[in-house]
Amino acid sequence: MGVAIVGLGYWGPNLLRVLTENMEVDVRRLCDVDRARLQKYRRRAPRARVCTRFERVLSDPHVEAVIIATPVHTHYPLAAEALAAGKHVFVEKPLATSSLRADELAETAERNQRILRCGHTFVYSPPVRAVKRMLEAGTLGEIYFVSCSRVNLGLHQRDVSVIWDLGPHDFSILLYWLGELPTAVRAVGRDSIVKGIADVAFVTMSFASGIIA
Repeated sequence: MGVAIVGLGYWGPNLLRVLTENMEVDVRRLCDVDRARLQKYRRRAPRARVCTRFERVLSDPHVEAVIIATPVHTHYPLAAEALAAGKHVFVEKPLATSSLRADELAETAERNQRILRCGHTFVYSPPVRAVKRMLEAGTLGEIYFVSCSRVNLGLHQRDVSVIWDLGPHDFSILLYWLGELPTAVRAVGRDSIVKGIADVAFVTMSFASGIIA
């Protein structure tokens, strides 16, 4: 499959490495607004053409799927354009900055009969899948609560809060394990670095089964 990687900043190079190691994937385009990044990474994908304009990706007939690893506020518009252009789309988490926009992307993908996936990588990790098997087998007995804690901020994001940046990992794991959506969500945060953008947060979820997380 011919793919394009859009965004070669923090996470894009890692996706490039993984994709170039997959014999079923042919990286045909690298797109970034920074020409220096394009020159730095183009040798990792010799067959790929480089560009700074997203339109070039959409018009390339060799590109069947678009991998989006750009700043969060660009996820929705780029994914929407790619789906409308008939491309399959993989978007780094979070899929969008609101549930409404995420639903719109899902509807666009279904309408255009294209695959839309988000980078919830942990649900594919062996430890998380092992816990899922134990839950299904009843090995862990009845579940009353699940606790998740992240103490490493990683790369500080200035366009979204820690809930949007790191929360999707924990939320996707919880939904995968429990197989149900929460009935109530409560959250509180603190913006100690950038005003208006929480870098510390506590989230509590309640589920119809009685489980809290």
